[in-house]
Amino acid sequence: MNERLNHLLKNPKIILAHVMMLPGIRTWFDDVSYVRKIYYLYTGRRLNLSNPQSFNEKLNWEKIYWRNPLMSRLVDKYDAKAYVAEKIGQEYVVPNYGVWGSPEEIPFDRLPQQFILKCTHNSGTGMYICRDKAKMDVESVKRGLRKGLKERFFMNAREWAYKDARPRIIADKLLDDHSGHEIQDYKFLCFDGKPKYVYLSIKGKNVYENYYDMDFKPVDINHQFPRQVPEFGKPENFEKMKQLVEKLSEGFPHVRIDFFNVEGHVYFAEFAFYDWAGIRPFETYEMDLALGREMTLPEEWKTE
Repeated sequence: MNERLNHLLKNPKIILAHVMMLPGIRTWFDDVSYVRKIYYLYTGRRLNLSNPQSFNEKLNWEKIYWRNPLMSRLVDKYDAKAYVAEKIGQEYVVPNYGVWGSPEEIPFDRLPQQFILKCTHNSGTGMYICRDKAKMDVESVKRGLRKGLKERFFMNAREWAYKDARPRIIADKLLDDHSGHEIQDYKFLCFDGKPKYVYLSIKGKNVYENYYDMDFKPVDINHQFPRQVPEFGKPENFEKMKQLVEKLSEGFPHVRIDFFNVEGHVYFAEFAFYDWAGIRPFETYEMDLALGREMTLPEEWKTE
């Protein structure tokens, strides 16, 4: 059985959480009530916003109370490019072919044979990977993009940084390492400008997750997913990636910064301020607490 379906069947509360996330239902709740309910349905624990201790609790605290305007710019897949180029250099930015407000504005005839289309304000909905433009169903792609543009991504889990995101479409260069598989990204968990852990997530029929420390030694942390075996090898440019994420993570209590590593060249992938939206439980609560101890919340406390 597909691992995701099996996980749902074993956790009926998550089915209820998915129902709560439906557009016609999620508007019934204010942000605090909504976050409390979906946190409980996913984790089985009550959310402590007055004195958060675990990593997921602190991420949810930030969703409700932490307001750094720069975050809204950095979660935008187009606007983040200029910031990254300024901070670490244009050579680490995936080349872009254009940005548009609607599918009808896209000049498909001027795009190269391979590219990737995605919305700037969400995570996946509407994305299209084109490996051969001659085989592309343009009208089907447009329908997918229209659906993506309509998505109010903020409403799914109340991730504040996405609240005022402007829905647009971008076309980027399609990165290819010629392995026959999707390129791997390295997800660095950074705290106060320092990367502490990196994990690789392999998503397909089943999901695997491998955490490593900054010496690239395996670490026993996971979001209830098994490790892939054999272990990943330490990439040759791992030290370079660490240097780059340090520069990009400056000034944030926590941010996850993802990098692609394609045939020895490093490309920035995305900023994520709420890893797994702060609702995916770890294998044990102790893992959640251990990561929480790495995260110091801003001093501008505002509690309920």
